[in-house]
Amino acid sequence: MNCIFCGIADGSVKSQLIYEDEDVVAFKDLNPQAPTHLLLIPRKHIARLDQASEDDALLLGKVLLVAKKLAQQFDLKDFRLVTNNGKGAGQSVDHLHFHLMAGRRFLWPAG
Repeated sequence: MNCIFCGIADGSVKSQLIYEDEDVVAFKDLNPQAPTHLLLIPRKHIARLDQASEDDALLLGKVLLVAKKLAQQFDLKDFRLVTNNGKGAGQSVDHLHFHLMAGRRFLWPAG
């Protein structure tokens, strides 16, 4: 498997890490779409959300709690947390990841 996010998670690909623990890694997006734009990934390779299993429930919940922790750490009162599932939805890396963005006005519907 040649997954850039797995490389970031295992340290073989350099990145601007913001957070890491045994299950989750967060780093700055290389092409930010907002003044604050972080990516949160599980260390476990899950290609996309629709490929997660019931066994991943605690891991996925932990990713959300890390997002909360980072929002508090960066003093983000208003932020957007989003994941894309598949190329048609905008997913460009086949490793489940969540975008934590803040610092600008976001429109709805997104996209």
